[in-house]
Amino acid sequence: MTTGLTARQTQILKSIIDEYIQSAAPVGSSSLEKKYNLGISPATIRAEMAELTKMKYLKQPHTSAGRVPTPLGMKFYINQLMEEKELGVVDEVKAKEEVWDSRNDFDKFINEATQTLAEKTHSLAVAATDNGEIYKAGMKNIFDNPEFYDLQICHDIFSILEEVNKMHELFFERLTGMHPVEVLFGPELAWPSFENVGIIAKRFDVKGKRGAIGVMTAYRRAPSVIPVVRLIGNLIEEIGA
Repeated sequence: MTTGLTARQTQILKSIIDEYIQSAAPVGSSSLEKKYNLGISPATIRAEMAELTKMKYLKQPHTSAGRVPTPLGMKFYINQLMEEKELGVVDEVKAKEEVWDSRNDFDKFINEATQTLAEKTHSLAVAATDNGEIYKAGMKNIFDNPEFYDLQICHDIFSILEEVNKMHELFFERLTGMHPVEVLFGPELAWPSFENVGIIAKRFDVKGKRGAIGVMTAYRRAPSVIPVVRLIGNLIEEIGA
């Protein structure tokens, strides 16, 4: 994939996103220089950050001298730079145990899977089927993200959860099913106030029922959520088959 980024710009971008994932705060050149061994001066870091901003990989909040990644920057990080965390056998076994007993009741099974996904990601988990059934769990987890302290964002998220047509649009039009786990950010959602929102989801087909399960969260949390969504989605297809 050709991005136009130099090796140094890529290294700086990765460091900024690594820091932003942990802090949820704009990242400045001085903190990068102190914490990450970039081998260049703060002035050079600032110049490269300005260039990355021009290239739309970073943005600068009005109230801060630091930078945060844009959806474009985060997508590049996920697709090119991120090392996906491997979940252990213990995690898989425990998740399977939590949904196993309900495997013969589709409605209860998907509900349990959604609850398990919410608990394991500490996020708002959502599932839907193509006939309009919607499952959700962990709504209170939204408020653990500083990006969602704006009540308008929370209002819009909760409103969309109640609109069957919008949930259908999300899971069966915006998600293509072309990739094992799909990630949608900000502009790809085209919904008001969703600039900092990420949807990480996996489609499934069980016993003739098409559906998808995923998480709505701050987009900086996508790297930690992706492997869990993959696990739960795979379990749905494996156990529900």
